[in-house]
Parts: sequence; C-alpha cells; structure tokens
Amino acid sequence: MKNVTCLLALSVLIFSCSSGKSANQITKAQESRDTAKVLTLKQDSTTMNLDTATFGAGCFWCIEAVFQEVKGVVSVTSGYTGGTTKNPTYEEICTGRTGHAEVARIVYDTSLVSFDALLEIFWQTHDPTTINQQGNDVGTQYRSAVFYHNEEQRSKAEHYKKQLDASGAWDKPIVTEITALSEFYPAENYHQNYYRNNPNQGYCRYVIQPKMEKFRKVFKDKLK
Repeated sequence: MKNVTCLLALSVLIFSCSSGKSANQITKAQESRDTAKVLTLKQDSTTMNLDTATFGAGCFWCIEAVFQEVKGVVSVTSGYTGGTTKNPTYEEICTGRTGHAEVARIVYDTSLVSFDALLEIFWQTHDPTTINQQGNDVGTQYRSAVFYHNEEQRSKAEHYKKQLDASGAWDKPIVTEITALSEFYPAENYHQNYYRNNPNQGYCRYVIQPKMEKFRKVFKDKLK
C-alpha cells in the first residue's frame, strides 16, 4: 500500500481523459481560477491581515480538504517542501528519495483565525505519533510536520507539542517534526482542489470523506 497515492494519481489522469477535457484545457482553467483568486486577494488585502502556515500531515489531498473549510482560511495550496531536489515532480516525491514532505500552504486572515487554532486542527485531524506514516500511506513524504515561517510559529508549535505530550492525549509520543520552512514547490495542477474536484474517487470516498465527517463534527464552530 506504500504507493497507493501514486497509483491513484494515474486514475485521475484516466478520469480526465474520459471527461472529454484535454490536459491543456484543465491547466488553462486552473490558471484562470488562480488569477481570479490573486486579484480577489489584492482587492481585499486592505481589510485582511494575511499570514501563512505550512503543515505536513500525510497525503496533501487530506490536509487541503480540511483547511479549505476553516473560517478565515483564504487559500490552500498543495505542494512539497523539506527536501533537496529542485523542482520535484510527484513521481519523484513518491519514491521517498527527494526528502520532501507533502504539505499544504495555508494563507489565512489572522483577524478570523489564529495560528493557535490552525495548530489545534492540524494535530486533531491526523495521527502525529506514527513516524513517516498516515494509515496506509507510508514514506517520509507523509511525515507529520510543522514548517514554521517565523520564530513565533516555531515557539507556539513547540509549546503545544510539549503540552500535548504531557497531557497524554495520545498513548505514544508525538513525533511531529518542527522545522524552518525551506523552498516550497506547488504540486501539479491536478492535485489542487483534489477532494472538491474528485469526491467520488476511491481515495476520496474511503479515506478523505470519513475524515471530513469527523472534522466537521468536532470543529463545527470553525467552519466557513
């Protein structure tokens, strides 16, 4: 099951062909949406206090799906960070040899949601006690990690990690990596908005959907 996510990626490409849309059309549509998002952010920037968080918690499809529904989150981008290979591809990431983690870069409005709240959601929506594994997804690319953007984020992440360990919230020690953000590489276009675009795909139905149902119940006060 180690390469289940990589195999699922192939099914995405097959699905795209059967839908009658060319890869070029899909790419152009994504670029149009991204452009519109950027323009909206520029227009609203005078009324928003934007900051960025970057988390690794297994497959980035799951992380993206969760944080897209959080009130105050402006955008979520799936991508790669924490490795050594320049401009890595998904296929290279899946080998586990590039050193990168699958992550979500989260842009949020600090007047609506705090970094503390994002950390709470992060730790409660995956298992931070398993080394390089989330469920059947196994490999260093699936490690639990907080890639901090500044010293305040580092301090808070380490503080809450220590508190959670002391509380006994999990039977095993938390192994979440807390490290400075290195270069971030956005993932390929077909990975963006993956759960929203492919709700009936196998991984989405049997892995992401149950996670989302639990998340919506526990954090219903933080939903958009």
